[in-house]
Amino acid sequence: MPLKLSNFSDAQWDQFVAGHPHGHVLQSSAWGAFKARHGWRPLRVALADETGQPMAGAQLLLRQMPLATVAYCPRGPVARPADLGVLLPHVHAAARRAGAVFLKVEPAWEGDHSDVWRAQGFNVAQTVQPPSTIVLDLTQTEEQLLATMKQKWRYNIRLAAKKGVVVREATEADLPAWYALMEVTGVRDGFGIHAADYYTDAFRLFCDGQRGVLLIAEFAGEMLGGVMIFAFGPEAIYMYGASGNAYRNLMPNHALQWAAIRWAKARGCARYDFWGIPPEATEDEGPTEDGRRKTEREKTTSICPPSVHRPPSSVPLRFWTG
Repeated sequence: MPLKLSNFSDAQWDQFVAGHPHGHVLQSSAWGAFKARHGWRPLRVALADETGQPMAGAQLLLRQMPLATVAYCPRGPVARPADLGVLLPHVHAAARRAGAVFLKVEPAWEGDHSDVWRAQGFNVAQTVQPPSTIVLDLTQTEEQLLATMKQKWRYNIRLAAKKGVVVREATEADLPAWYALMEVTGVRDGFGIHAADYYTDAFRLFCDGQRGVLLIAEFAGEMLGGVMIFAFGPEAIYMYGASGNAYRNLMPNHALQWAAIRWAKARGCARYDFWGIPPEATEDEGPTEDGRRKTEREKTTSICPPSVHRPPSSVPLRFWTG
């Protein structure tokens, strides 16, 4: 079936991405609008079938760096491997017209498809997004989900509730305190964080109670931690998390993750993506301090393919991040 270059509204694009087996929130129009507030310019390329319905596409994020413009396609393109031969020439042409010196893609495909990308002239590159994750099947009942957890996880969830840890949906007024915990987490665990306005914009754009939520855990009125969850199509994704140093023995991270899973399930999501685990993580490891090693390894483990970029480029990848 021949495919042709087409333009689609944000609503049409999002409907296509949400329903595609390789769709992802990072390819949504909302994510493009969000990143546009923080130094990136979104650019979409889409192909339609003979009936005018979208069949394949890619949302690129363009950024002007000190030496050149780069193009980045996070968790895209939204396409089957068989469609790359038709889609990529249009993507390359759009990137070149925008002045990009290379194109970096990180598709939302499971498994290693490096051979497919090498055949299209790409090289394997360092990843920006997590290369491995855990995806929880939410079609099970809550009782089934709890039953499949390790006994220690069930105990810690119940311990948090028994000791008086309360999880609630945050308002914008909670953001300064949550960001303070984010700073604590970054220092303690040794990773960089964005400026406060980045998370404020994410909250305003996504956390409307349906597309996303910020859940915070409290004890005796003190905020202990919080997780920001996005919901898109059939999937909920744990995007950002933070926790303090106080009352860690009360297991607030376990309470937060269980509340997030329940929130996602209540909104009809079929999957919960824990958004990144160390590839070497073992079954017995519980959450890290920000909750980022989240649940049982016996759940579906998704290993995304390596990041790939299209040469030529003399711009080191270290000059830019997602």
